[in-house]
Amino acid sequence: MELTALGLLVLGAVLAEPVSRALAAARWPARDPVGALLSWQAIGLAGGLSLLGAGVVYGVAPLGESLPGALARLWEELAAGRVPEELGVTHLAALAATLVLGGRLFAVLLATAARTVRARRRHRDLLDVLATPWPAAPGARVLDHPVPVAYCLPGRSSRLVVSAGVLEVLEPDGVRAVLAHEQAHLRERHDLVVLPFVAWGATASFVRGMVCAQVAVAALIEMRADDVASAHATPEELVGALRAVGGSAPAAALSSFTAALGARIERISAPPPPLPAPVRLLVRVAALALVAVPTVALLLP
Repeated sequence: MELTALGLLVLGAVLAEPVSRALAAARWPARDPVGALLSWQAIGLAGGLSLLGAGVVYGVAPLGESLPGALARLWEELAAGRVPEELGVTHLAALAATLVLGGRLFAVLLATAARTVRARRRHRDLLDVLATPWPAAPGARVLDHPVPVAYCLPGRSSRLVVSAGVLEVLEPDGVRAVLAHEQAHLRERHDLVVLPFVAWGATASFVRGMVCAQVAVAALIEMRADDVASAHATPEELVGALRAVGGSAPAAALSSFTAALGARIERISAPPPPLPAPVRLLVRVAALALVAVPTVALLLP
């Protein structure tokens, strides 16, 4: 059990720092944003399971040969109103540290989600008063504002918003590209993809790899939305939309057409070749395997 805990701790630390930094600096994610997003989610989930699991496994190691058995023994002892005598100071400290870290992460995740939901609800209520439904694009609303801006408010009652300035400066094909981009964010729930990394970044902001992960994932969801929009417009039209829609989206909105414009325009104008199909498959299998490693280590005897 102690060796398992050590292995999980090393795996979690490696994923949080050198692996996260390396993936954030890699060039291949631009050739396969979906695979890269799956890889980041695997790193986040496997890293979290490893770091939290290491503390739990070490903490209950004296109580059994496997984590399920040791936890069952711990539960029986605590239900009887006593702390197992086998647990020393270091084991109790490991359990306490894991509880604090897990509680902190969960609290930050809940607080971030609640704050975002409240802000989006307020903004949605305001839009329902100020914005006008647009018959030409079901589900979209037009805000009477001269600055070209487009954004979406994800959630159960999502909103897709374009300003009057967008309709004035863009041709119909450019407007369709803008709508396709924002609809991709809504349809694929990119807000939920980003949220865990925001929580990890806020919980462990001193870990540079976590900050790199948050920035990289935010860039990748924009690449993915750009790829979807590319199916509805030529590269020139999409680049024109990117350059035109430069207004700042409200804080409650998911990132609009304003993030890393230079790199995105370069990628659209000269798209990198997609990864070969076997490599794309390998990326997805590796992501699945990465999540399986700490899961198997925690559950099996």
